[in-house]
Amino acid sequence: MSCTYTYPTGHQIIKVFWTKGDVKVDGEFSDLSEDPEYSQRLQYLEDKQQNCTIRLSHVTLKDSHMYYFRFITDKPDGKWLGVPGVSLTVTDLQVESPERVTEGDSVRLTCKSSCTLTDRATFIWYRNSQPLTERRDRNNELLLQSVRREDAGRYSCAVHGHNHISPAVQLNVRYPPEKPVISISPSGEIVSGDSVTLICSSDSNPPAEISWFKGGTFVGSGRIYSISKISSDDSGEYKCKSTNEHGEKYSDSVTLNVMYPPRNVSVLINGSGEIVSGDSVTLICSNDSNPPALNFSWFKENESSAVGSGQSFSALQSGRFYCQAHNQHGSQRSDAVTVTVHHGAGMNVIVIAASSGGLFIIIIIIIIILFIMFQRKIMNRRSAMHEYEG
Repeated sequence: MSCTYTYPTGHQIIKVFWTKGDVKVDGEFSDLSEDPEYSQRLQYLEDKQQNCTIRLSHVTLKDSHMYYFRFITDKPDGKWLGVPGVSLTVTDLQVESPERVTEGDSVRLTCKSSCTLTDRATFIWYRNSQPLTERRDRNNELLLQSVRREDAGRYSCAVHGHNHISPAVQLNVRYPPEKPVISISPSGEIVSGDSVTLICSSDSNPPAEISWFKGGTFVGSGRIYSISKISSDDSGEYKCKSTNEHGEKYSDSVTLNVMYPPRNVSVLINGSGEIVSGDSVTLICSNDSNPPALNFSWFKENESSAVGSGQSFSALQSGRFYCQAHNQHGSQRSDAVTVTVHHGAGMNVIVIAASSGGLFIIIIIIIIILFIMFQRKIMNRRSAMHEYEG
């Protein structure tokens, strides 16, 4: 905007400025160079003494206005306003687009101008400030058939041959969730007592709501599912579901396998704990562990050294025995069980009873023999006497 002026003889210029005609609290017109909306965009091209030309950069539709030149002299009545002023009309390009766009829709963007364009005007379209190839057309519309999520971005337009580019408009393409992916942290071996985090990632627009399931049971929501001080009860198959207004998808299941040291260690006795000397009883070490315990040690109470190894142990002597089960995560001992060995007292009684019985039979036999011999002797004597008397 430019103007030239002359001021009355005998007056000295105190202030020269441009204004929109706005009046401040003190009754004076506002100075554009002191207005934050203009101060960085306004530049005087001359010395203000005879030429009041200014340049206004980066104009927008809001700059459309009547502007006036104002100068003030050192005299009480030395204030003048350049009337009728200068009218600034700003034309603009604008992109119109639908408010809601879903993947697969047919979308039409329109480049509108507030000024009258010739029939020969052609339009150039931009996405994210990059020209779209083969988009120059006399039609001021950009048609996107079966829009994809990759078409989302900031669209702007320009009239070929003009430097001005319209403000960018965001095209937001909505779409259902993709199949989510669920990761485990830490990714290595998980031991009872660890803290574990499950993360579900799913691409969707608008952002999906995330739900977590163990087996078929809902256990939590949110992109991150954390378990502090995990236990064996938390072992199982987990999956996440992502849901938005356009659909839902489940992830593949991931298995949480929680390792833990031996627990519930106990000794099982195969048969009775009471045996006869010379026999043995088998003791078996039972436990619950993950991975399964492979190392077992057997101890006799009040003895520091192990008396055996392996999951089973043959006890040959009386005493209280216990086992200790081991895996790479720890160990646990069982309570002690009692084994009692009876020596051969029973057999000795049986042998003695058998010997006494035999002797008794022999004595009876001898008595019978002696009795028979005695009877024969008496009969012989009687026979001899009869012969003598005769």
